[in-house]
Parts: sequence; C-alpha cells; structure tokens
Amino acid sequence: MRIGLLLFPDCMPAGLLAFADLLHAANRRSGRQLFELRYVARQAGPVQCAHGVSLEASAALDSRTLDALLVPGFWAESVEQADALLANNAALIKALSVVGKRVQLWSYCTGVCLLAASGRLNGQVATVTWWLADSLRERFARVRWQSESSCVFAQGVATASGVNGYLPIAQGLIERQVSQDTFKDLSRLMVLPRPAVPHSAFRGASLMQQPVGLLRRLHALVEQTPAEQLRVPALASRLALTERTLARQVRAATGEPVASYARRIKLYQLAERLAMTSAPLTTLSAELGFSSAANLRRMFKALTGLTPAQYRQQYGRP
Repeated sequence: MRIGLLLFPDCMPAGLLAFADLLHAANRRSGRQLFELRYVARQAGPVQCAHGVSLEASAALDSRTLDALLVPGFWAESVEQADALLANNAALIKALSVVGKRVQLWSYCTGVCLLAASGRLNGQVATVTWWLADSLRERFARVRWQSESSCVFAQGVATASGVNGYLPIAQGLIERQVSQDTFKDLSRLMVLPRPAVPHSAFRGASLMQQPVGLLRRLHALVEQTPAEQLRVPALASRLALTERTLARQVRAATGEPVASYARRIKLYQLAERLAMTSAPLTTLSAELGFSSAANLRRMFKALTGLTPAQYRQQYGRP
C-alpha cells in the first residue's frame, strides 16, 4: 500500500513521523513490505513545518502514485488562525479536491479542515475539533460533523480528532492489514500513548486544548488547587477578576458554570491517573485533595456514569 504523508507550510510533523514509525514497525513485525511511505507536498522539495522544522518532500502530490494520503493537523489557537491557514493553502486545497477517487484520504486534528475545504468530505460523516465545531458547521454545512466519537472511517475517508488522531487511523489500518495482536505488540513495545476514545465527559478537557487565555489560566489554577479548596470566589480572586466577570467569560467560552467546569477539570485529573496508573482510589483522592474516596467516587459516577474502577477497566492502559 503506497501512502503519502502530506507536508504543507506550518503543518505539525510529529504525527506524521510517529505514523511512519508505526507502519515501518508493522512491516518489520510482519516480515513483509505491506506499507510504502513517502513524504509528498504540492511541489517536491523542502517544506517549512511548524516550530521551525523543515522536512523534505520527495515527490509532488500525484494521486496516480498513491493508494492513500494522510493529511496532518496544523498549529492554530483560534478560528481566525485556522481560516488564515486555509486561505494561504488555497492551491493545496484545490489539489486535494482533484485527488483520484480511488485514493483513500485520511486526516486528523485541524487537518480535517483542509479536507472539508476541498469538498472531499461533503456528504460524509467526519470528526470535528471541538473548539472549531461552530465555525466548521457553518462554513462546511454539507459535511455531517459529529463529536460523539474521536475517529470515523467512512467511504474512502477517515478522520480523527486531537493531535494524536493519527493513532486510531494507524490502529485501524494495521489491524485490518495485519492483525489486532500486531498492533497491541507495537503499541506496547513502542510505548505509544493509548489510542482509546476518550470519555465524552472529558472531551476538550486537557490544558493544551483550551483556546482562550483565561481558560488556560483557570485550568492551570484548578489543577494546582486541592479539590476541597475549589471555591469560585477564591478562583476569581486568584485570577484578579470579579466573580461575575469570571462566570460570564467561562460560560461564554464553555457553556458551563465556573463550578461545574472546575469540577470537570479536577475529575479529568483523576481520569488520567486511573487510565495511566494502578494507584488505589484512596491514594488518588488524597493526592487531588478530595475530602474522601467515597465523595470522589460519587462525583465521578455522576459525571461519567462509571465508577472509577469501571473507568479504569474500560480506559486504562493495557
């Protein structure tokens, strides 16, 4: 299978590199050359990616030489930045629009915007990056945007949300072309982040996913504050805001009251520890500053519908 890894100005290359490593490892694991990967761009030559990284595109984008194309995300912190990158890549978007129908198109994170702009997602179900959801639904109304799952395989296309979205795409590809056991082995040996779909209660809950400066400051403050000391007046004071201003800005950005937003972030800290460690709940409760493990268990189940033990069993690292 001939797979192109698409480079374009300001794309984030880390996912492409990790995706390539996974498929090279799958070739080694199977003892066969199942996947042939090459870096491609609108024109062959060096491409200046995000954060000053330069990668060499060995060939121009040519659908006659490819069976699939992976479109990575790009760095953006606002709708305006995303719109600017789309405008600056009009020629690439046009090239994507005429890629042969037999070529599978895969994309993740903000890179899905490029496929949507090309028209190749029209009529298809596709993932949406949560902070771009309103803009994309308005701008690309013919795409069937959904946020219920973080990866969708549709006819001829695959999309995934998040900067690690290349992982579920690679997982689906390796499991179909090789086996589930092969992917499990590679995931374990290469110490990769688990590609499990995050619980919907915690979608967009990580610090890096906060698009607004205030939310980042609030998020960091909540993480550093013991759960039993989380009080809206204290948070507003630490942020040098009135309670009313804090409440208004948080609701405008998230649709949530400050208290429920802070509680969700604190429980997300627990969820990450449940998934990535084997520490007992009593230890985690004390670390995060909850009054008791029983109180923590009650709040966690109210938010997720799962007990901490059930969450660990479903979402924990194998």
